Amino acid sequence: MRAGPCAAAATAVLLLAGCGGSQNALAPKSHQAADIASLFWWMMGAAWIGLAVVVALLVVAWKRRARGAAAGGHDSKAGERAGWYVVVGAGIALPIAVIAALFVISDIFVIRTTQAPAASATRLTVQVVGHQWWWEIRYPGTRAVTANELHIPVRTPVRVDVQTADVIHSFWVPALNRKVDAIPGRTNAIELEADAVGSYRGQCAEFCGLQHAHMAMEVIADPPARFRAWLAGQERPAQPPATAGARRGADLFTSGACQSCHTIRGTSAAGTTGPDLTHVATRRTLAANTIPNDPPHLRSWITDSQEVKPGNDMPNLDLSDAQLDALVTYLDNLR
Repeated sequence: MRAGPCAAAATAVLLLAGCGGSQNALAPKSHQAADIASLFWWMMGAAWIGLAVVVALLVVAWKRRARGAAAGGHDSKAGERAGWYVVVGAGIALPIAVIAALFVISDIFVIRTTQAPAASATRLTVQVVGHQWWWEIRYPGTRAVTANELHIPVRTPVRVDVQTADVIHSFWVPALNRKVDAIPGRTNAIELEADAVGSYRGQCAEFCGLQHAHMAMEVIADPPARFRAWLAGQERPAQPPATAGARRGADLFTSGACQSCHTIRGTSAAGTTGPDLTHVATRRTLAANTIPNDPPHLRSWITDSQEVKPGNDMPNLDLSDAQLDALVTYLDNLR
């Protein structure tokens, strides 16, 4: 293969590397995200038209210059007038018209439709708090508290109030809406309304420290009945451990370092540094979507969390194998 086609293929691979996947802003799953994607295509179209105009002018200028050279000269005054027409028309008037049109389209059809409604205008408001490096999720009016998984009823407008407990974060679920910053001392809001049942990956979009790249979340759109059942389950306190191994794990949790950082409602553990673990076994992932939530990964997280996610606030616990087995058994039954 010649160098030209090789270079073109390599360029295409690089350009397409950011397309697709689980965080694709050009595969909208809500009307807000669809408006954002439409604006992108409008802007892309305007950019390509602008590029085409510039290339056409360069070609015309090159041919005109070539003809003038072949004829032994050209009319400098006529060329100067043509140049001024090009500068005023293509360099001033056309950009102003295009930018004004894009501004009107973005303001009327995109910005206004992606803004969060008043709290009284939606049936459900969710509070999301960014931490280094995980997401705390609360459902005001209920006792439900979870982490890194935001459940919402499908085809239902949900207002999300975004805050931060430390530095600036940015809440972004590309398939559902635009980014919204979490700024210390402020509450910013956004609306989420999924068109279809499914799971939509989100990410912190503002660099917030060492594990910024591992600060993800899932928005899970459930049928309304399933969402109500899930929320009712999350409101309940943890069930007492049913086996001897789980009871040993519960005693270890509430008498050791775990209870100083985590809360398990229904027990004496009431820490606030780390995620609420009342129903941790119902979550799909651990460490803000970094590893799957299953006993082997849970065990490795407890044993050496710094290996999985360096810099996080959870210390490595010096536990015996028997203690580790009991603790994993207890946490894996918190459903």
